[in-house]
This record gives sequence, structure tokens and C-alpha cells, in this order.
Amino acid sequence: MIKRKLVTFITIIVAILLQTTIFRKLALSDVVPNLLLVVTVTYSYLRGRTSGLLTGFLCGLFLDCICGSVVGLYAFVMMTIGFIIGFCQKIYFRNSLVLPLILIAGSDLIYGIYYYVTEFLMRGRLHFSFYFIHRILPEVVYTTLVGIVFYRLIVYFETRISRKKEEEV
Repeated sequence: MIKRKLVTFITIIVAILLQTTIFRKLALSDVVPNLLLVVTVTYSYLRGRTSGLLTGFLCGLFLDCICGSVVGLYAFVMMTIGFIIGFCQKIYFRNSLVLPLILIAGSDLIYGIYYYVTEFLMRGRLHFSFYFIHRILPEVVYTTLVGIVFYRLIVYFETRISRKKEEEV
């Protein structure tokens, strides 16, 4: 149990570091993949609602501290996404990548729209089509492509942890 929490925390830290350092240098049209969203969706999908809620809260809180204008906005949206994706744990298929990629893309789309509403629409910037084409769609595509690799790594570590747990028992 402690190993799983430690691995989750280390995964979140690695995702923060990658998102804020390496992927800032690899930005495509000023868009960086949202690895914290990938971590939230992956753990929600693998472990369920409660883990998704807690992972989403922690990822959102880190995101609030790094680049948020108000503490709690990102934590709330990531928590909500983690909780909702947690319902999909009942239809988890180990070898299929289709549902996780749809969940990552859909979550990033919802996240992008939420970001637009809270950061731009509230300030009177009404060019949603411009923002959608130039920010939301590229981020959804980039996050989904990077999410394939990150999802596979997290699933690999999760199976290793659960296998070691079964061997100990």
C-alpha cells in the first residue's frame, strides 16, 4: 500500500518536472502536453474514483502552485476529472489503448474549455474559435500522443507493484 502511494507521488513529481522543463523546450506551436492530466486520468482509470480524486487533487494543487492565478481552480477541475474517469475503472481492459486515449483526449478537451472559461472568457476575451484552433486542439493532440507513452509506463509500474505484492502474499 505504501509502495503504491510512493510510486504515485514519484510519478507526479516526474510528470511535473518533465512538463515544466523538458517539454517546455519541446513545445509545438507554444503548446506543452499536460502530463499531470495524463497521470490523473491514468490512475483514475486503473484504480478507481477515490484514487482519481486524490491524485487529481494533488496534481491540480501542484499545477495551481506552479502556474495558477488562483489556488484551487486547477485542483477542483483535476479532482472532478479524476472522479468522473474513476467510474470507467469497471470497464478496464489491460491490453486495449483505445479507451484510455479517448479518456485522455476528452479530459484534455474539457480541461482546455475550462481553462478558456476561467482565464479568458471571464476577462472578456470572446475569441473561442481562435483559442480552440490554436491552443485547445494542438494540446489535445500533443497530450494524447505523449499520453500513450506515459500511460504505458504507468501501467508497467502498476503491474510490477501488484505482481510483487502477490508474490509476498
